[in-house]
Amino acid sequence: MADPIRINSSEPIVSNSTARNDQNRVEGQSFADTLAQKISQPGTQTLKFSNHAQKRLETRDISLSDDGLARLAMAVDKAEKRGGRESLVLMDEMAFIVNVKDRIVVTAMDANQRGEGVFTQIDSVVLADKAK
Repeated sequence: MADPIRINSSEPIVSNSTARNDQNRVEGQSFADTLAQKISQPGTQTLKFSNHAQKRLETRDISLSDDGLARLAMAVDKAEKRGGRESLVLMDEMAFIVNVKDRIVVTAMDANQRGEGVFTQIDSVVLADKAK
């Protein structure tokens, strides 16, 4: 059984609206509030989390590090380049369903919450491997 991934960043996540001013940092927000903001990583487009995905992350005690968010965004970039529309992104012990066109994470689950392991209404699967 894998332990949930926790946010390991010593720096708070900066929202797009405060990125212009380095002195305005996001502090004291819940994980759901942080995910509700648009999160950008260098070299990738903005990635959003639906309300449903935020609730699943909280109730299933799933958190993502900055590296995890970057890997997820890069996986969505790969799916978009190959024409994916609704993709299953597999990363470590987690799975994410993503609407590629709108760059929205629709839901998230870990190995303990995947049910029978059947995913429907997707057209592609992307492996979000760690950088080598």
